[in-house]
Amino acid sequence: MKSKQIWKITVDILMTVALLLLMAYSLVCGSNPAVGEAVHEWLGTGMFALVVLHHILNRKWIGSVLKGKYTPYRIVQTTLAVLVLLAMCGSMVSGILLSRTVFLFLGIRGGQAAAQTLHMLSAYWGFVFLSLHLGLHWSGIMSMARRHTKKSSKVCKWALRTIAALIAVYGAYAFVKRDFGNYMLLRYHFVFLDFEEPLGVFLLDYVAIMGLFVYVGYYISVLLISVDRKKLNN
Repeated sequence: MKSKQIWKITVDILMTVALLLLMAYSLVCGSNPAVGEAVHEWLGTGMFALVVLHHILNRKWIGSVLKGKYTPYRIVQTTLAVLVLLAMCGSMVSGILLSRTVFLFLGIRGGQAAAQTLHMLSAYWGFVFLSLHLGLHWSGIMSMARRHTKKSSKVCKWALRTIAALIAVYGAYAFVKRDFGNYMLLRYHFVFLDFEEPLGVFLLDYVAIMGLFVYVGYYISVLLISVDRKKLNN
């Protein structure tokens, strides 16, 4: 595997871990809100730096956005990439406005209510967009994994598909249990966390929710690629 590919995979893994920890917010540091907010800000800053690095590593793809023919798959892929970027920028801008630690030196005041709204929208929609984006590229990730592993049996393939489906089903349950949709639709304006809950339980649910949208994104990609092939054959 080329060093650039290793860098891309490493950055993407770090972005995923950072995103999950950001969603956990104050649970990362227990019931001390001040410590939790400070860690959240530093994690958010690190996440934005990873997003910038991700785009630098993928600058060839970015440079080709205005070139070539747009198939249904490419339209969805590009749209999701733009939505992810907008969500990350929204999170960073609102995070700077809300900052009490990392960017406090900027002395920015005012607009707290609007920043809070933007931050919540960017965080929850960004989580969904990023998960769908990952799902759209999942077949490529699997192809890369197969090149470095022995050929798997049909039983193994079906076992993995069953596990993926079970994760998606539990993810749908966790989506409802965690009121994820209500946060996305701004029915709640603050995140309510149970500080008695173990961090591992929270992360397990959010990994499952991510798995749900990766699953959906993957099958959207399968459908779109099928449409592209039919058009090409015709």
